[in-house]
Amino acid sequence: MSTDNNPNTIFGIHPVKEALRSKKAIDRILVQQEIKSRIFKELGEAWNPNHIIPVQKVPKEALNKITKDNHQGIIAYLSPISYSSIEAITQQLFDDGKVPFILMLDHITDVRNFGAIVRSAEAMGVDAILIPTKGAAKINAEAIKSSSGAIFHIPICRYPNLIDATDLLSALGLKVIAATEKGHVTVDEADLTGPIVLVMGSEEKGITRSILKRANVRTNIAIEGKTESLNVSVATGIMLYEITRQRKK
Repeated sequence: MSTDNNPNTIFGIHPVKEALRSKKAIDRILVQQEIKSRIFKELGEAWNPNHIIPVQKVPKEALNKITKDNHQGIIAYLSPISYSSIEAITQQLFDDGKVPFILMLDHITDVRNFGAIVRSAEAMGVDAILIPTKGAAKINAEAIKSSSGAIFHIPICRYPNLIDATDLLSALGLKVIAATEKGHVTVDEADLTGPIVLVMGSEEKGITRSILKRANVRTNIAIEGKTESLNVSVATGIMLYEITRQRKK
């Protein structure tokens, strides 16, 4: 069943269960906090604890505001895109004799910035974009518009913990490049060749400290004017261009 005639929103135990069984791309799930355990028990084998679907516990009143119908304590939002496995994509790139170029967005939540970054990433030949399961920009109509539709042409991957994802990609042989104001070398002087994962942090908090510690290279963008920093989508575009330039040498 749909909520408020929105085909991307479903509610009720059985509709959500069937969406999970059919492997529909689900953006997030809201569950009534008082009966969360019972709800997941009723979902049965359709719910895998290892799902990378964000689950938010909310009071019944919050669900009632979304729909006046009998939601049975659960509402799911379908995603406009299908998510990919970062491990599978990276391994396949190596198997195909290619040099992986991954972009990790560390808790970048602004939808327009996200869309603009996706557009630049697709244009610069990025193989996949990795975002956290929680704390990422919503992939909605605004994100799609900001990307000019590029989001449909590049794999988007989710991972529960980006620190673990960084360790995974490092183990697979990727060099971790962190774009940070604390960088020791400017982007034009850094070696950005080979299999890499470029990490871009939010404008508010930057890159997570534990991820920054794992970086093989910390690089920054030299700024000549009085402006202290750049918008994250602009900074990402500069980084992606330089990486692409070096990879073509």
